[in-house]
Amino acid sequence: MKRPTRIDAEEKLVLTANRLLDGHIVWLDQEGRWRSSIAHAVMFEPDTIDAALEKAKAHAQLDEVVGIYDVVVRPGPPLRPVSVRENIRAFGPTVHPQFSKEIER
Repeated sequence: MKRPTRIDAEEKLVLTANRLLDGHIVWLDQEGRWRSSIAHAVMFEPDTIDAALEKAKAHAQLDEVVGIYDVVVRPGPPLRPVSVRENIRAFGPTVHPQFSKEIER
């Protein structure tokens, strides 16, 4: 059973997973490919996320990803996850800028 996701009117959802080969965090893009930057993630409305999630899970083995789930984001350049955990997954550690990922626009 999926836990309920709270989402405000201006927020959207994206799909994330981990790549099997190297464990890197990836985000589903418009073409259905898994990309390493959240900047390329396709946004879904709450009423369409379940179908997208099921489709992604059905193709997970072929796409070589695991642990697919949805993440609430605030639209805009750049997309920003609402939760601190997902912000760290998207942009890297919070300890020093030298170790963080660059924000792609």
